[in-house]
Amino acid sequence: MTAVRIHFIGTGDAFGSGGRGQTCIRIETPSTRVLLDCGATALEGLKRAGIATNTIEAVLVSHLHGDHFGGLPFFLLEAQLHSRRSRPLLIAGPPGVQARVRAAQEVLFPGSSNMDYRFRTDFVELPERRPVDICGLHVTAYPVSHGSGAPSFALRVEHAGRVFGYSGDAEWSDSLPEAANGADLFVCEAYFFDKPMKYHLNYRTLLEHRSSLNCRRLLMTHMSAELLARLSEVELETAADGMVIDL
Repeated sequence: MTAVRIHFIGTGDAFGSGGRGQTCIRIETPSTRVLLDCGATALEGLKRAGIATNTIEAVLVSHLHGDHFGGLPFFLLEAQLHSRRSRPLLIAGPPGVQARVRAAQEVLFPGSSNMDYRFRTDFVELPERRPVDICGLHVTAYPVSHGSGAPSFALRVEHAGRVFGYSGDAEWSDSLPEAANGADLFVCEAYFFDKPMKYHLNYRTLLEHRSSLNCRRLLMTHMSAELLARLSEVELETAADGMVIDL
């Protein structure tokens, strides 16, 4: 297979605009399979795509909002009760990721955070601007402006000379060109068409800064109903649930 395959499980916003699933991207190499974000609808999306949770070695979390990590309590419980997972699972994300995931488990399924699981779950807090190895992928986190009760990140994933970048949810900042620099694919949120909104990008702002993003290919994601209704006016390429891109 190709060096890196990107499979968009969910490309929607927090509210399911356009009937899209919440953020979840599967990154596949010949030796590993990792999720980037695991929104609340991720498990449904994975099953629709025929992807077994047991095949996922790690989950990278960009920030701690429910439409980006809220699927983890369901993922973990399904792995325990139905898939009968035995291999370890690694969850890597911003500082506080373990406490937030465990708290979400308790809210949704009381007692599930301290069950006697068949598999080990390890948590890693990603440092800023320093690459770390996650299942053979070089992952670098760049701080962005997005209020989530913890640091929020844009993420850059490198493997075998291929580079995939992802903005997470974020206002425009110098971190986005850093994450996109030299990328084969950069996936960037654009929430509204031109309406400004704190902590988010809109299409017009992204278009104005396109020349600052030194990437081979750019895709918009996390689009609101307002932007989806105006796609005929959009010049940039957009992601969609089920899309697969080989890098």
